Amino acid sequence: MKPRRWLKLADEKPSWRELPIAALVLEPGNMVEARTGEWRMGLKPSIDGSRCQRCYICWAFCPDASIIIGGDGSFSVDYAHCKGCGICAKVCPYKAIEMVEEHG
Repeated sequence: MKPRRWLKLADEKPSWRELPIAALVLEPGNMVEARTGEWRMGLKPSIDGSRCQRCYICWAFCPDASIIIGGDGSFSVDYAHCKGCGICAKVCPYKAIEMVEEHG
């Protein structure tokens, strides 16, 4: 069986012209290392645990997977990756998430 022409050895990097349509993710999970939370522009989500009903809607809608579910079922925010878009606060039917001003 012949290897595909775009398949390279691990230490060789293909040029962009050799990549198949949609390309390949050569290092999956590498965004964990990028601290994208530094991109926030002054507001961050704050979760009121007493109002949260554990409906998972904020978790499902977060585009950055920044809503963390604890072992006890509580919710928190991964501020290292949260960009402060406010989608979680907007979709929460119980108004348990409020966008607050970020200090420091």
